[in-house]
Amino acid sequence: MEYMEQIKTLADLLRRHNHVYALTGAGISTDSGIPDFRSPGTGIWEKVDPMAVSSVDVLHNDPRLFYEAGFARFAKISGAEPNKGHIVLAELEKEGYLKGLVTQNIDGLHVKAGSNNVWEVHGHLRTGYCLGCKKKYPFEELVQQVELKRIPPVCHNCYGMLRPDVVLFGDPMPTFFFELQHKIQMECDFMLVVGSSLVVYPVADLPRLTRNMAIINNQPTDYDPRAEVVIREDISKTLTDLKREL
Repeated sequence: MEYMEQIKTLADLLRRHNHVYALTGAGISTDSGIPDFRSPGTGIWEKVDPMAVSSVDVLHNDPRLFYEAGFARFAKISGAEPNKGHIVLAELEKEGYLKGLVTQNIDGLHVKAGSNNVWEVHGHLRTGYCLGCKKKYPFEELVQQVELKRIPPVCHNCYGMLRPDVVLFGDPMPTFFFELQHKIQMECDFMLVVGSSLVVYPVADLPRLTRNMAIINNQPTDYDPRAEVVIREDISKTLTDLKREL
């Protein structure tokens, strides 16, 4: 099937289904200057072992390593801006084609782009909190303390250590994730997967809960044989063309 025929087919699928949810991964944010995790030659995990610098164990046992080696990526991501792909998905929600959006990304770009019904299942970089008294802080407070070499950053209230509001390796999933699984299983009649390799569980299990799906991703996924359409083109271009077709 040629590219524009795939676009027409995908647009028709979105028109025909009543409860479409999007599931996005790192691939949608590469046009915002954020490298994805697994693309050959550019993926973040090709260059650094995330378990060595960004796990909950490292945060607790070697906070200096966490904040000197792992935190820089978080700080950089927090300054990114939405690209056309994020904006198109927000527009599709406003126009009624999408009921909601699940994202594995912590960059907050779907929220910045104007999507309203968003589940950030791995957290976000808008806030952090104290491990002692649980007081919330703007993420910028953590960045400023680290830039001033106050490592680890500490709470002004109880002097406990601050951490970002993201799901680190070794953290449990947020409690709302299990409600989301039920919601997808009961409501979702079509899932549009965008920029995810679908290998990080339990999020990668969500497409299994719906019978119909399409995938827009540069690399193959294990779910490709089950998808009605698989498009391996630039994500921002594909979503822009899809919006135009709709």
